Amino acid sequence: MLERVIGLDVGDRWLGVALSDPMGIIARPLLIIERKDELTDAETVAQLIRRYAAGKVVVGLPRLLTGVAGSQAERVQHFARRLAAIADAPVLFQDERFSTADAKDIMKANRKRKKGYITERDDAVAAAVILQDWLDENRPRAEVG
Repeated sequence: MLERVIGLDVGDRWLGVALSDPMGIIARPLLIIERKDELTDAETVAQLIRRYAAGKVVVGLPRLLTGVAGSQAERVQHFARRLAAIADAPVLFQDERFSTADAKDIMKANRKRKKGYITERDDAVAAAVILQDWLDENRPRAEVG
């Protein structure tokens, strides 16, 4: 892959951002953006794309446990279309059904290991979970033969 990828967990009040390493193998939480309006938020992400020379943006698409997209998914898709119109990178979707629960588990484990380590928001960790899932699913596989 050999390019950085940005991952997003888009909420109503917060936008969690994650970034892959330059090889596109490992995702890490980057920052949390307090949402203002759709255009301002999209421009902020577009600036991050340029700053980190990201080749792609992966947006978590919230679905119900049944797999059906609900009203939150429609809002996320609308934001993704706005971002795609101004971004210098393709915008892709990744199922995020369990990302927040996974992020809470990761943060809880970190709190137990590191005394005093507390993160108030899990949005950037959720973005890293979303991005890591996408990276794992899209990693080139070695062929045997």
